Parts: sequence; structure tokens; C-alpha cells
Amino acid sequence: MTVIASNLQAVNRAIAQAARTAQRRAEEVTLLAVSKTFPATAVRAAYQAGQRAFGESYVQEAQGKIEALRDLPLEWHFIGPIQSNKTRAIAEIFAWVHGVDRLKIAERLSAQRPQNLPPLNVCLQVNVSAEGSKGGVAPDQVAGLAQAVARLPHLRLRGLMAIPAPAEGLAGQRKPFAHLRELMRQLNAQGLALDTLSMGMSYDLEAAVLEGATIVRIGTAIFGQRNYGENK
Repeated sequence: MTVIASNLQAVNRAIAQAARTAQRRAEEVTLLAVSKTFPATAVRAAYQAGQRAFGESYVQEAQGKIEALRDLPLEWHFIGPIQSNKTRAIAEIFAWVHGVDRLKIAERLSAQRPQNLPPLNVCLQVNVSAEGSKGGVAPDQVAGLAQAVARLPHLRLRGLMAIPAPAEGLAGQRKPFAHLRELMRQLNAQGLALDTLSMGMSYDLEAAVLEGATIVRIGTAIFGQRNYGENK
């Protein structure tokens, strides 16, 4: 068994344990393997160990990796900050985008989504911790943005995403995730059909699953420490 395969087993066991604690089925939580900065060979090894969904943050890097792995039935998620000049490439090669926080970006993704592809799955990023250094729409502005994005023709608004500020202890970690879950409940009460909460990484996975995460984003625990070289 490869190191990546062994790591994937450990991560999936952690997800299953958190789901049991939350009295949920493990199948309700999708593991998104964050493969940014790692080579196509690492993604292929993860695929051979059963992983199918992968997250990338750098468009140029992702383009080469996706092309190199075109023989595999992988699901690609864009999880990084979205620059206006990169929306066309994102719309063309990804199945999901986490982190939309501006209507302008959503409009560009919709207009540039190829007609032969299914609608692009989108999550809105919410700045639940009110951090000035972090992207995301303010919680009190989510409803307006969600309604506008839901009307765009080539997008499918799936839910919300957040990367809260680090917190000590399980209770502290759960609080912002509970806030995000409540925001999605409110949006669904307003007539939207959202089904996705993209939240939780290695250090707060249990808290996220306890509060209803349907996608958790795990990278280092699967692939190892990243070596951030030149900006991709």
C-alpha cells in the first residue's frame, strides 16, 4: 500500500468516526482531496486508492494536471480565490467552484460556461469570522447574493463554504460552522434548494461534520507537507 493510500484510509476513518458521533452516515460527507501543488502522479495514486474528487487553487497548474489525467473519471473542484481574468478557464475545466463571493464573478462564470457542459456547481464563500484578511461575503449579505446567483442560467447554486478563523476546542470550532448551517437553513426557507456545506479541514474536521458538513477539504493529511514554490 502506498503512503497516499494509507493516508486516505486514515482520513476516511476519521470522517466515519465523526459521522458516527454526529449520528450521520459517513456517505453523507464527501472527501475533497486538496491536490494543489502536488503532481499528477500523486493524484493518480489517490485515484488508485479510491479517491475521485480533487481540489485545486491555481488555474495554470490545474490545467496541466487535468490534461495529464484526462484518462481518469475525476471530479475537479476549484477552491482558490477567483480572479476575473481566470474565470473563463475555471468555467471550462471545473465541475465545482467553492468560493464565489461576488456577483460579477458569478456572472462571468455563467457567461463563460461552455454550452455542452452541465451547469457549474457553485458554493458561496461566507466570511463567518469577519476576518479582514479573508475573502467571503458578509453573513448579512448572503441572501441577496444567493438569490442573484441562483438566477444565472449556467450555474447551479449548491450551498455555502467557509474557512473560519482557528478556534480552540470543539465547542469553539463548532460555533462558526453552526452559523453557516443556519444561514443555509434560512436560504432554503426562502425558496432555494441548497444541499451543500463545504466546511472543515484536517484540524476541525470533527466539528464540521458534527454541524452538517457535506464536503470536507483535506490536503496535507493525504499528500503530505506542501512546498509552495512560485505562484502558479
